[in-house]
Amino acid sequence: MLLLVIIYLAFISLGLPDSLLGSSWPVMHRELNSAIEFAGLVSVVVCSGTVFSSLLSTRLTYRWGTGKVVLVSVLMTAIALYGFSITEHVYLLVLFAIPLGLGAGAVDAALNHFVAVNYQSKHMNYLHSFWGVGATLGPMIMAWFLSQQLGWRAGYASISYLQFVLVAVLLVALPLWQQSLRLQVGAQAKPVKPLSNRSALKIAGVKWQLLTFFCYCSLELGAGLWAASYLISEHGLSAANAAFWTAMYYLGITFGRFFCGFAASFVAEHQLVRGGLFTLLLGVLMLMLPESPLLAKSGLVLIGLGCAPVYPNTIHLTPQRFGERASQAIIGLSMACAYVGSTIMPPLVGLAAAASSFMVLPLILIGFIGLMLISTERLIRCSSGTGSVKLDIPTA
Repeated sequence: MLLLVIIYLAFISLGLPDSLLGSSWPVMHRELNSAIEFAGLVSVVVCSGTVFSSLLSTRLTYRWGTGKVVLVSVLMTAIALYGFSITEHVYLLVLFAIPLGLGAGAVDAALNHFVAVNYQSKHMNYLHSFWGVGATLGPMIMAWFLSQQLGWRAGYASISYLQFVLVAVLLVALPLWQQSLRLQVGAQAKPVKPLSNRSALKIAGVKWQLLTFFCYCSLELGAGLWAASYLISEHGLSAANAAFWTAMYYLGITFGRFFCGFAASFVAEHQLVRGGLFTLLLGVLMLMLPESPLLAKSGLVLIGLGCAPVYPNTIHLTPQRFGERASQAIIGLSMACAYVGSTIMPPLVGLAAAASSFMVLPLILIGFIGLMLISTERLIRCSSGTGSVKLDIPTA
């Protein structure tokens, strides 16, 4: 139980930096004499590092163990955030963005696999809801420091100190990971060597899972980035009102995952995913109704609630569907595809909206939902009566 609490704390820490750049950049870029669009470069470097470390997570976890990978990853994140707080030149942000991305990707893949293999579905849903807690707390902490005229540097420094405290906790807790490993495989046994990424890609059904994660993160980040602009452009909301309902969208994801953690004891995981996708579709249809601001705002909250079960439950089903030996590589590949989607698709949605109007946003979201309905149903169709997918794992 103590280890599970530490894992929850680690996922809060994973969410803390995710919304910081957006909330602090309007002030940062003026002090650092940078163009406002430079934040895009920093974000791309962070996401690139995240994709890279996600792909390496299988090797790292097998060689060093989950506990050490998480410890080093959080340490890298803490150092990067402290570096943000002391930088005097905008290009140093790019340098510190490298360990920030590398740390985030490794800890994300390692913890997701550990929880998928060792804990029930409800804990995976709770785990991702705690990411939402961190993603909400990060900008709130930064906003407090800015409102008190203490500056963005103090905001970054304070969050880095929280990460350093977690590093100390993880260091003390290292024996708990070893104890958990002994309980899984026996005191003298060695963990089975996982499949390589290349071998995992050859398994039937894996590409459908990768498509699911690419589309999901494209949708989640695309909706979060452009929802306010859509509500202002198409429904005439004020900027403050649109920002509030965007926050409600993220709150919908967070509370939806808490609810799914409770519901997972009674409802099959693939049914939670299916229900989430149909809730997403209903939310998007409400969002696009003309001259219906109230329905549009309610639809945005429904989109958040619909997002809630897709990511954590698909991750948790991975060892059941593909076997524990393949699951670490498949989860790493899934994380990489998720981050690729969240990096390239939201800007493309913005370009499409600029070329026409923001009415393209719900149409694009429906396209992502349609692809996810196909990919998730293909995975379910491969399932046996118990819900496990019978797949042949290649030997090379």
